[in-house]
Amino acid sequence: MKKRRLRGFVLPVFSAMIISTMFILLLSLKKENKPIENKENYTYVTKSIIDDAIPTLSEDSVIIKPFQDEKVQVYKKYYDIEESDENSIIYFNDTYIQNSGILYNSDTEFVVVSILDGEVIDVKKDDLLGYVVEIKHDDNLISTYEGLKSINVKKGEQVTQNTVVGKSGEITLDVNLKNALLFELIKDGKYINPEKYYNKKIKEV
Repeated sequence: MKKRRLRGFVLPVFSAMIISTMFILLLSLKKENKPIENKENYTYVTKSIIDDAIPTLSEDSVIIKPFQDEKVQVYKKYYDIEESDENSIIYFNDTYIQNSGILYNSDTEFVVVSILDGEVIDVKKDDLLGYVVEIKHDDNLISTYEGLKSINVKKGEQVTQNTVVGKSGEITLDVNLKNALLFELIKDGKYINPEKYYNKKIKEV
């Protein structure tokens, strides 16, 4: 019986095919294991989150005035035993009252804002002072906004610095107070002079 043999060119071709296949396989494996290059133009999800995030009030934030209108003026100062004068005494119904805050007034109605982040702990209506709002802040600090014509917050609400609390109103303690605000600052249960702490950090109070 005659044995069949592969033709002379078959073996070289077959061997070349095997070598080519192995070479292609090695290249593909090498490509899969190639480390990712560090390119600066990559867009990361975390970067967009950071860029869009709204910054929160930090410990370095300072106390702002309860208004932004430059026309607002001090009508009555805070009563201080050591620095008191006639401009810190309120005369009403034949009675002299020591001013426990700063009484502001303006020729026009102005917006009243929160001096810091905090929680509204009380909202009420007073016959003499109009609407009254109390906000509790960190470090046992309380700010009180009195004489408001209208209010924009409610009890239990969390507010941020510069949140509109309400609008100035009429305080019947004085006939001249048509667009007024009586602002008080209380630290550890004691009234303090707000004018001394504007633009200062809360930890400095």
